[in-house]
Amino acid sequence: MTGPLRPQKRGRTIAMTPAELDEFLDTQRTCRVATVGLDGPHATPLWFYWDGASVWLYSITGAQRWADLVRDPRIGVTVDAGEEYFELRGVEITGRVEVVGEVPRTGEPNPELAAVETAFFGKYFGGAVFHDGRHAWLRVTPVKIASWDFRKLGG
Repeated sequence: MTGPLRPQKRGRTIAMTPAELDEFLDTQRTCRVATVGLDGPHATPLWFYWDGASVWLYSITGAQRWADLVRDPRIGVTVDAGEEYFELRGVEITGRVEVVGEVPRTGEPNPELAAVETAFFGKYFGGAVFHDGRHAWLRVTPVKIASWDFRKLGG
């Protein structure tokens, strides 16, 4: 899973444009993260930040998800919305994670995290950046992004 971003092959007629994808990921609050654990797949909900190129996850370092990703950095992230069939839309990102910053995050100055933290804490906490000594940052670098917007089917 290395190299350039693989293009979406199926469902291109209902795929989101890059602008639609950015708007969708900017406005949604919860993703589902799938990791590979010793006992198999592990899926959990998590808040996230999309910077236009990567998904940022602020994860508890004692979580099963963290242990899975340290051992095997492959990840699947899904964000979706809608209840009725012709409202369904979402994004599925497959990629790899890397740890960014200290573990756990204590707030040491880090230029790579400054904009991420401002945006993430603005989205979820009204702007107050804080560190609890239990979380750290994971950057998901997409290898494949697939999206769908059933509203484009005209139902």
